[in-house]
Amino acid sequence: MVILALGSKKILKEMAQHLLPEYTLNTFYLAFGVLLGSTMLGVASALCVSIFEFKARQWWEWALLLPMAMPAYVLAYAYTDFFQFSGAFQNFFRNTFELEGRLIPEIRSLPGAIVVLSLCLYPYIYLLTRSALLQRSHHLLDAAQLLGLSISKQIVKVILPLARPSIAVGITLVLMETLADYGVTSYFGVATFSTGIYKAWLVMDDKLAAAQLASFLLVFILVVVILEKQAQQQLRFVGKGQRLGTQAPRIQLALKGQIIASLICALPLLLAFILPVAILIASIYSTTLELVWTNFIHWTINSIQLAATGALLIVSWVLILAYLQRVQSSKTLNVAVQVLNLGYAVPGAVLVVGLLMPIMTWQTYYPNLKLGYWITGTSLGILWIYFIRFSSVALQSVQGAYQGVPVSLDESAQLLGVKGWAIFKKIHWPLLRPSVLAASLLVFVDVMKELPATLVLRPFNSDTLAVAAYQLARDERLAEAAVPSLVLVLVGLIPVLLLSKSDQR
Repeated sequence: MVILALGSKKILKEMAQHLLPEYTLNTFYLAFGVLLGSTMLGVASALCVSIFEFKARQWWEWALLLPMAMPAYVLAYAYTDFFQFSGAFQNFFRNTFELEGRLIPEIRSLPGAIVVLSLCLYPYIYLLTRSALLQRSHHLLDAAQLLGLSISKQIVKVILPLARPSIAVGITLVLMETLADYGVTSYFGVATFSTGIYKAWLVMDDKLAAAQLASFLLVFILVVVILEKQAQQQLRFVGKGQRLGTQAPRIQLALKGQIIASLICALPLLLAFILPVAILIASIYSTTLELVWTNFIHWTINSIQLAATGALLIVSWVLILAYLQRVQSSKTLNVAVQVLNLGYAVPGAVLVVGLLMPIMTWQTYYPNLKLGYWITGTSLGILWIYFIRFSSVALQSVQGAYQGVPVSLDESAQLLGVKGWAIFKKIHWPLLRPSVLAASLLVFVDVMKELPATLVLRPFNSDTLAVAAYQLARDERLAEAAVPSLVLVLVGLIPVLLLSKSDQR
């Protein structure tokens, strides 16, 4: 794809003059705003539930994960329906207080995209920051108290610096998700690299320009991945140091402090989950949706078939790869696993262009092979994209489970005459089964919610719930888009509940 992208200096020059400045600035402003907003929400809420003791703290601790179930584009549809000029929010205030005109800024804008993505992505930072804060050492805070530091100064000078590597990892994850976003930025009309790739490919029919934009975005992603790896190395180092000593107890808050902490936790949960779910439910009950219900079963079946097939193929391959890495680890295999782990960081738009560009070239020289049909006319192309993007999700879960299986079990089995794949069947599989089920559910949910690649590569007449919601919202049929959107939210609750259950353990 990069070679093809560098093939036309003329197009590259035109893009540098007219498109790249706008795409670069919008992408920068979007990324900076989302990082600022999600960091403020994630760190503040993590501090409240980790450092302080207040009423319903344990409930807030897992409830703050619920926005992870909300796809960003679903939140965008719900907020547009509610906050737009003709929406319920502005109509209520105009009718109640006899006001006229627009009362709030347009939600479908760059600031609106920043707010929506910040609300949906803050749980990444919250989760990692909370884990780091729970490991804080008692003796460090005792030393800070002996030096006369107040609670606020202890947080700023001791607690947050120790959690800085975890916060950095969360920030890089948020940044990768922001750069890869297509649903929100496309619906809000924000010109970023992701939307520019699809515009060049589908609207302008300029495949070379799409490849060049994809190459620029890929460079940004590679830089972010390098920064994320460096942050993880620091995280492992700091984590070892923080485990020395006992965990510090939480600080009991007075009534005023409890109210403030509860409000800090309630704000992101209300805006990112409770309010949009209420908007979606109200939209369903307030409108006749006969057309949607007739197609709803078809969308659901397509989504389940793709998600189940993708989860089965991905988890099966990951199990084979993890087993081979355990029994005959080699440098080549380890490199292949590391490359596979990078797939989740690559945006769907880049993967689509990287797949279709060589297919088009191949089709030009060998038209009788009908390779284009097999990639775009069947589910092979989209399943390949799912395989690249979501293998790392399953791989991390399975590798984590394998770390809990002692090698001594394999050695004992070999002494008893059990060898090869029989060891996997009789020893590994019973121990790995819960983690494999969790990995399958995570991949299933990710495939259900995936939008940009599915939008381009889905076969004819095989819309999924995510694609149907996007198309209905694009046609301003927001009430009808609420039906598939709400189902996606309910499906997204599965990994959140699994995560909260594992945390309680």
